[in-house]
Amino acid sequence: MSNSTSPQDAAPTTPPAPSAHVDGPVEPRRSALSWLAVVGPAFIAGAWQFGPGNLLSALQAGTGYGYTLIWVIAVSTLLMLVFTDMSVRIALVSTSSLIQTVKDVLGTWVGAVAGFGVFGITLMFSVGNAVGSGLGLSLLFGGNPATWTVVCTVVVAATVFGKRYYEVFSRSLMVIVAVMALAFVVSAFLVGPDWSSAGAGLVPQLPDGVGLLLVALVGTNFSINAAFYTGYATRERRLTPNQYRMITVGDTVPGIVAPGVMTALVIVVAAAATAQTGAEISSLPQLAAVLEPLAGNLGSTIFALGFFGAAFSSMIANATAGGTLLSDGLGWGNQLDRPRVRGLILTVLAFGMVITLAFSGGSPVELLIAAQALTVVFAPVLGVLLFVLANHRALMGPLRNRPWQNVLALAGLIAIVATCYRLVTVIQSLV
Repeated sequence: MSNSTSPQDAAPTTPPAPSAHVDGPVEPRRSALSWLAVVGPAFIAGAWQFGPGNLLSALQAGTGYGYTLIWVIAVSTLLMLVFTDMSVRIALVSTSSLIQTVKDVLGTWVGAVAGFGVFGITLMFSVGNAVGSGLGLSLLFGGNPATWTVVCTVVVAATVFGKRYYEVFSRSLMVIVAVMALAFVVSAFLVGPDWSSAGAGLVPQLPDGVGLLLVALVGTNFSINAAFYTGYATRERRLTPNQYRMITVGDTVPGIVAPGVMTALVIVVAAAATAQTGAEISSLPQLAAVLEPLAGNLGSTIFALGFFGAAFSSMIANATAGGTLLSDGLGWGNQLDRPRVRGLILTVLAFGMVITLAFSGGSPVELLIAAQALTVVFAPVLGVLLFVLANHRALMGPLRNRPWQNVLALAGLIAIVATCYRLVTVIQSLV
């Protein structure tokens, strides 16, 4: 990205030192503009995290298990906060991009592996984004979802070649996130769920047969790859360590909590609709149809609008992150105006569209669930990289992880490794 040090210019062996002291002087009063200046990076991560695969996983959780899996979303959101915060702090003290910092501290090959890993994850996410964006527009306007998928892909691809791409990209995501948040909040209240039962869903319990669905829920809500990319968005905003507390309050917490709340609301809506109508719901069109007798045409329209917003915002963020991080890992830089970066972004978009069109004749639900579940395979590696960097004394200075942050981070690493193990066992049982 435009303000990042190129790999060729970065120091090959010495890790960058903190650029400012977190305890430095701060203004006693901050204007609204100063708060707006820090808003964005975590919301970009949230937009990437809250995609159609996330929604379909939540849909299946609500229709198949009622409110019992809401606790998974709550725990995943907390862990996502921890790793996003680590990525932000690393970006604040680094003098180069996150991948380049990995190369400087841990070795060039480690940074390259990280870039390839994130790129692979974005390919998995791109399938759900392509399917979801087309499905969302078909729910709103009719027509073939595959046709709408092509339209959405072309629109996003065209913006890649526009001027000031990052500004358009980040501001658009902010608006879309706000619209879809409102859509899911309104949907939940239109259905009229049992809120006491929903609250009881915060108590951990693991129903029988949850299998791959649990892996998909964790993989889409505890998205370490999205947390990893937050560091890039933070550097793009030219934020400093003195702004860390403002960033936490104004961006990191709301940006990560918002998609967690929206995912929980999707479970609530699906569980309530299933309980009230007795209908078997296995797809978004079925859920939208069920909402009509409960809340009229408004209910189905609002839910479809929120679903499209989730898919389209994730399509933009996912492709941008995948192309940027792989290019940086290969030593090609991370500036969005570079042809190679743009080419890799287009590769992610094209992959999602091609797979969607190839499977357009059947139901995409199982494909999406499997693709989202596979995103957890590389997540432990990214989690370990963030954990190591966040504890590097020479790099982090006063922003180094505190003991309580390490406890939560280790809990997150254990959770993601356990999720990977469960994925392997589920796959073995299916073979």
